[in-house]
Amino acid sequence: MLINGVLVPFVSGNVDIIYNPANQEPVAQVAVGTRQDARLALQAAKKAFPIWSATSSQERAKILHAAADLVRQRSEQITRLLTLEMGKPLNNAKMEILSSADVLDFYAEEGKRNFGEWISSSHSRSIVLRQPVGVAALITPWNFPVDLLAWKVGPCLAAGCTFVAKPPSKAPLAATEFVRAVSDAGLPAGAANVVHGPGSEVGAELVENPISRKIAFTGETQTGREIMAHAAAHIKRVSLELGGQSPFIVCADADLEAAAAAAAQRAFSNMGQICISVNRIYVAEEVAEPFTEELVLRAERLKIGDGMLPDVDLGPMFSRAQRQRTKEHVADAIEMGAELLTGGQEPEGEAYEKGYFFQPTVLGEADHSMRVMREETFGPVAPIMKFKTLEEAIALANDSEYGLAAYVFTNDLKTALRAAEELEAGGIGVNVNNVVDLQAPFGGWKESGLGRELGHYGLEAYLETKHIRLGM
Repeated sequence: MLINGVLVPFVSGNVDIIYNPANQEPVAQVAVGTRQDARLALQAAKKAFPIWSATSSQERAKILHAAADLVRQRSEQITRLLTLEMGKPLNNAKMEILSSADVLDFYAEEGKRNFGEWISSSHSRSIVLRQPVGVAALITPWNFPVDLLAWKVGPCLAAGCTFVAKPPSKAPLAATEFVRAVSDAGLPAGAANVVHGPGSEVGAELVENPISRKIAFTGETQTGREIMAHAAAHIKRVSLELGGQSPFIVCADADLEAAAAAAAQRAFSNMGQICISVNRIYVAEEVAEPFTEELVLRAERLKIGDGMLPDVDLGPMFSRAQRQRTKEHVADAIEMGAELLTGGQEPEGEAYEKGYFFQPTVLGEADHSMRVMREETFGPVAPIMKFKTLEEAIALANDSEYGLAAYVFTNDLKTALRAAEELEAGGIGVNVNNVVDLQAPFGGWKESGLGRELGHYGLEAYLETKHIRLGM
């Protein structure tokens, strides 16, 4: 762990073993923190806050750029740790690490643009300032443990805040090395801290302790509800990026090959363990057959294996629990009348016996009676349902408690605009399968979360607004 600029191996004496999900071999021994460790880290962040918040935006930018450079210099080591602890193929892991460095560079410059406002009236002048909110608690998940942490660390530091990060308990290695690189770039001691441990201990202290003034969390919706409830005691600023159940609409006039390629990539990449993964596909009935055939072909071409091996498209799932949930969703769908078109089970062979592998799965004849169409599977499953009209497709897509991302493929501008305006989600992809852009806001509607990350919106989440009125 990293507390007050010092690497702390065993504060409590408790350790945890991190295992490779591809073969169950031990990867590392990790110190496990307690509420007391989280408290010490918060106190260190509080002590560092006056120093860092008083640092000029230009100097903060230099340090953030240096941090980005250090992350790139150490990217091979961090990439390897990421693949070993959570399973994604090396090339995907490398992309994540380099993306996290880009985030730091972006916010280094965005922090310089935190201008105030000058408002003139007949008898007074008003100055509007945006100042750092204080100490932030950053709590992140295992599916993108570095990139999603960077989305928080970059704007937090650019705004002048200090932080304590709690990386995922079963995948803390790469995230910790990322924060070490950031800290080594020249931050004052205590500005960046990392405490490992369970949410019930470390996470609870970070949320409940009055020192933290901002909570940024990415994870399950139920945990988000609990964080909101506890943060209310001190009226803390909260940003929540929670669960998703993203619909993918294929209209009759869509480029079917492009749509199938996009659906396959977004449904199966990272073994479907992405918050904006394609969870349910709605296809116009007149093109359902050719689209489905193309999607099945693309699913069957994907190569599954240990993420440390070359030319692997998909690694293992993260855990036995994740794979079991996926199997249950597939079994429920088949029982309710879905047709298994490909996949649906673990791959056979000695290479797959010890890992949490699962085949990319395509289901036909799906409907909303099935769990896979209503719950977040977080696995490599693409269920397909036919529709007759665009109105029906939009109604089906919106029939969910979630609203993180939605996708629509069409070659008609009127259809695209209508669907984009009527779909109830924070991000809409039109003829693209990704709603993430570093310069644009990311976040959910409904029970998919509160607040926005990325772009200047992400920086604003760590700033308080102050009005100063000067009498003339």
